[in-house]
This record gives sequence, C-alpha cells and structure tokens, in this order.
Amino acid sequence: MTFTPTLSLTEFLSQPNIESSPAWELINGRTIQKPMPTLFHSRLQRNLVNYINFHTEELEAIQELRCIVSPYSPVPDIAVIIASRLPEADGAFNGAPDWLIEILSPDQSTLTVQNKILHCLNNGTQLAWLIDLTRQQIWVWQGDNLPHIYAETDVLPSLGNLPPLTVNGVIAMTNRS
Repeated sequence: MTFTPTLSLTEFLSQPNIESSPAWELINGRTIQKPMPTLFHSRLQRNLVNYINFHTEELEAIQELRCIVSPYSPVPDIAVIIASRLPEADGAFNGAPDWLIEILSPDQSTLTVQNKILHCLNNGTQLAWLIDLTRQQIWVWQGDNLPHIYAETDVLPSLGNLPPLTVNGVIAMTNRS
C-alpha cells in the first residue's frame, strides 16, 4: 500500500493514474492504492457479483466501481446499488453504495478499510460486509449498529430478496465455479 501527501477530492480526481490497476482511493485526504487481488479474492469477487445479479433485478452488484462520497473516493471490491439509482451516463458513481462489500487482503490495513466502511455508512450505505478469508469471518455493519461478526453457518443479512447466504457459502465462492 502506498501513501502520498494529503489531497482534496478535486485534486485527487484530476490525477491521471487513479484508474490504473489496482485502483487508487482517496481516504482521509490520502491516496491509497488498493492491493493487487489474489486468486481467491478475485474468484470470490466474481462469484459474489454473479450470485447477487443472478438473483435480483432490484439491485446491481458492480466490481471496483469508483464512488464519490465527499471528501472520499472509495472503490469498494463490490458496490451493490439499487438499480434505479444508477445513472445513465458512464463514469464514477456519485454517492455511497447501498451495500458495500470489501474482501480483506492480507497486506491491507483493517483500520483503513473499516474507516472507508464507516464513512459510507454515515453517508447512505445501508449494509456493509468486510470478508476476512484468513479467519473465515464476515464483519457486518447495518445502519448505526456496531458490527456483528458472522462465521460458519451463520446466515448473513443482505438487501433485496436474495436467497439466504451463510459465511460458509460465501467462503466456498473462492472455489472455481
């Protein structure tokens, strides 16, 4: 993870490299490059997006969508947004996703990810998941409540009318399918 001096949102968005892979985020005035995803991270991200999009038309799950949640510019691993909120024009999403999903990388700061989640929750996000593959747990924030830690056969809260998902079911999405 690389840190640079403090920038304003306008200064950050005018930088030419923020969409390079992996993407750059602006959190607390600092630019942070997301870690390069691992095989399991990438599979989980793809399979979870496909699962959500297959089971609902009310929501759309999108990988690595830049959001503008002033003064931050997060790029969640998965942004799930009520379909009617999505703009017709291409570009970043102006606002917080309705459901934010992050997959913790081994070299990623848990505190930085939680800070991003809390900022989005304070700006309209209804539900947030922080998936910890190493511990096989999922931290869940809903509304103003403190996070709950789910494991194994615990059924996870979701938005929309998705079929129930357990932590074991989410972790199994790291496998090829």
